[in-house]
Amino acid sequence: MLSTSASSKKRLLSGIKPTGRIHIGNYFGALKQFVDLQDKYEAFVMVANLHALTGLPTKEELIDDTRNLILDYFGAGLDPEKITLFKQSDVPAHTALSWILSNFVTPAYLERAHAFKDAEAKKKEVNVGTFTYPILMASDIVLYDSDVVPVGKDQKQHIEYARDIALKFNNQYGELFKLPSELIIESVETVPGTDGQKMSKSYGNTIPLFGTDAEITKAVMSIPTDSRAPDEEKNPDDLILYQIHKLFNSSAELKARYAKGLGYGDAKKLLVTDIIAFVAPMRERRKKYEDDPTLVDEILVRGAMRANDVAMAKLRRVYEAIGLTS
Repeated sequence: MLSTSASSKKRLLSGIKPTGRIHIGNYFGALKQFVDLQDKYEAFVMVANLHALTGLPTKEELIDDTRNLILDYFGAGLDPEKITLFKQSDVPAHTALSWILSNFVTPAYLERAHAFKDAEAKKKEVNVGTFTYPILMASDIVLYDSDVVPVGKDQKQHIEYARDIALKFNNQYGELFKLPSELIIESVETVPGTDGQKMSKSYGNTIPLFGTDAEITKAVMSIPTDSRAPDEEKNPDDLILYQIHKLFNSSAELKARYAKGLGYGDAKKLLVTDIIAFVAPMRERRKKYEDDPTLVDEILVRGAMRANDVAMAKLRRVYEAIGLTS
């Protein structure tokens, strides 16, 4: 149950696509913010499984990835007593509103989306789902009268699209949609992958958040060594290894050890130790829910009921405004 004071709080909407295993970049870039903000906002957190369809996963992959993401949410610290957790596909209003809002968008406007431009630049074949992705995302956001949507700096455009589309609708049919604001946590930096690029599953440079000790160790050991000698004085912030390490241990002592020339082998072993110690309580919390699938299902049913109540109330007002109801 949500607290009785939830209605007096501003509303937050966010979610992650279930597309493989969560990595530490997902945690520090998104999940940690969800957890930190769940007391301050009335939070609606979804598993964006409709968005995941753009990658054409198999049935088994989507089922497994969805279930694992839900467990990862709990493991990371999301409290089902404080948030509304639901699967996007359990709320049909998302796709219904997406079709309506698609009539306020031109192809030229969608072609400016970063994801589309990136795919086009890489000569990828873009399906219609990927092309219209911003419209479904706008529907996700405005259905819940979201005040804020936590995003990274590189995702700000998603919220700008939602605002633009909502404003076009409001100008024609009246002030039905609240214009959302992006919530960018300035302290959140782009998490580098093991190769120095942004950590991403598509780059194959991730460190799994809930991986085994062996998997975490293998990923860390793959981080390339710096071209300078270990005993040469350097700025630790220039090192991939330290950029990752400071997420788990930001002490001045650790930075000083790197600056003085902490050997790469020792540094990697220390990073492995720090990551495993950091995720240990998360693993324990995740296991609790993994061992009680009935509880997880009950949480999802409650979340879907609450999300549907809010979303359908908004969709009914939209139908009335545009003449889809007599």
